[in-house]
Amino acid sequence: MANIKSQIKRNKQNEKRRIRNRIVRGKARTAVAKAREALASQSVEEAKQAVLLAISSLDRAASKGVIHKNNAARRKSRLMKRLAALAK
Repeated sequence: MANIKSQIKRNKQNEKRRIRNRIVRGKARTAVAKAREALASQSVEEAKQAVLLAISSLDRAASKGVIHKNNAARRKSRLMKRLAALAK
């Protein structure tokens, strides 16, 4: 544990941010997992809804800086690619 006041404060701030970021990242991961499940179930309409929800949560995470914007873009792209393949 730090002895310096500023470092003690910094540690508290980091812990608060870590918890906040974890919630956002967890929601995004859950949404992506549900979208993958829906894509695997071969139901186009259900998959489309799940993918749109996942994209929304990935955008939210990227806008908050929890994940990098290119990471979000890559994951969205892969989901959309699978959705397009399913729709054919």
